[in-house]
Amino acid sequence: MSSIPVSVPVLSEALGFAPLSLARRAGDWLYVSGMPPFSTETGKIVLGDIRTQTEACLAALDACLTAAGATRDHVVNTRIYCANSAWFGAINEIYGAFFHAPYPTRTFVPVASWPAEFDLEIDCVAYLGNDQS
Repeated sequence: MSSIPVSVPVLSEALGFAPLSLARRAGDWLYVSGMPPFSTETGKIVLGDIRTQTEACLAALDACLTAAGATRDHVVNTRIYCANSAWFGAINEIYGAFFHAPYPTRTFVPVASWPAEFDLEIDCVAYLGNDQS
């Protein structure tokens, strides 16, 4: 099976310096790379506290989903990479308002740092096939 890269307005160009695809569709599956807090309007890093960064990461994730014809309801798995595990509660508040039950499966991964001024990335996998529920 081959996969098809998804072009995401503003973000694909902004993150074009990195050797990656923001999103790729493979059959009924969509894989979205770790999204740092990049503005979907300017393509620049959104500076701010962890709540602000979480909102920006999720907005960027949403932009990738939309570009692929998907919605938050298609997301089956997420991974949150965060530079400080003490922010778990604050991230959960924003994340819980973004997704609704039944929530995607999720992994929270504490990391050391990135080579840029942000503290968080969120990636996801979405299933775009027929609903089997």
